[in-house]
Amino acid sequence: MNTLADQSTFRPRGLARLLALGLLAGSLAGCSTVSSWFGGDGKPRLKDLGPNPGLMAVQQVWTARLGTEVLPATDVHVQGDTVLIAARDGSVTALDARTGAQLSRFAAGEPLTAGVGGDAERQAVLTRSNQLMVYAEGRQLWKQQLPAAAYTPPLVAGGRVFVLAADRSLTAFDAANGRKLWTAQRPGEPLVLRQPGVLLAVGNTLVAGLSGRMVGVDPDSGSVRWEASLASPRGTNDVERLVDLVGRVSREGDNVCARAFQASVGCVDTRNASVRWTQPSKGAEGIDGDGEALFGAESNGTVQAWRRADGARLWSVEQLQHRRLTAPLLLGRSVVFGDDYGVVHLLSKTDGQALARLKTDDSGVASAPVSAANTLVVVSRSGTVYGFRPD
Repeated sequence: MNTLADQSTFRPRGLARLLALGLLAGSLAGCSTVSSWFGGDGKPRLKDLGPNPGLMAVQQVWTARLGTEVLPATDVHVQGDTVLIAARDGSVTALDARTGAQLSRFAAGEPLTAGVGGDAERQAVLTRSNQLMVYAEGRQLWKQQLPAAAYTPPLVAGGRVFVLAADRSLTAFDAANGRKLWTAQRPGEPLVLRQPGVLLAVGNTLVAGLSGRMVGVDPDSGSVRWEASLASPRGTNDVERLVDLVGRVSREGDNVCARAFQASVGCVDTRNASVRWTQPSKGAEGIDGDGEALFGAESNGTVQAWRRADGARLWSVEQLQHRRLTAPLLLGRSVVFGDDYGVVHLLSKTDGQALARLKTDDSGVASAPVSAANTLVVVSRSGTVYGFRPD
């Protein structure tokens, strides 16, 4: 079994970064149009968005500054009307989503590798030295050394803290005292994604993404209840064979839909572990949706919608190509994406028509937007947090 020390990790974000890292293995071999995607300065050619359509009246209602940069692709944790944001320096700040006021702040004392996870009582973070630290009211309750790095926010649920590590191990700890309850280990892979994976509770089952499979685990023992494959390794080298499920996911009852990195989008019925459908999709960020449809962006920035029932393609929009989009947020009648240029795009969930555009700052949007207290919350890489609200 490979150890983490033998593994290479990388954090893909959009086509330009994939090209820079040489990770489009084989996919560009027969493509003669790549050069037309870029200008003479090597930057991607962006489509002209035109004037702000202004079909939705949305206003910026508050701004908060964390005072430090945030981790790229770090999930923002929503707990009621509060959002918790992990910064690059190891600090975690809780903001009131209604006003942007700081409610609390604590620091782990070293850089973090993932966003914060938590429930109404406790918050859990993962550090660069592979430590799991758990806090309550800004005070550290306990910490545990992990055998490998972790890039998925811990899940705090049912009096336990669950950690999905980069070596494909899944571990449960007692949330009160940090006692290890169990560990489930899968065979390692030469390459792993340095970005959030899939880890959530569905009823009394812990659901995790392990390689290209969605796995249902008994939270009391760590035993596997079921597995459902959304993608399988292909190709002849480690890069081509890399497959993993990425967050965010869309859950409607027992139906959980997710993206397999650069391979497919699909839905699983967790009651019977049946794969409802999969569709090929070359994307690196997660998806969102409702009972009718799912939404996501391809690595080249094409926004795609699928019918949730059977995966049929509903519409696609190419206007945002090469803007390196975040995972989406479905919010009312709009699908919301942030981009690498600090712009927030609100598209109609019905047909992908542009409804409105919002501006943050030039550092770029760091992570998928979230919604709390009737407020759209967007975090920039510079550590500025923006609250937007419909008129």
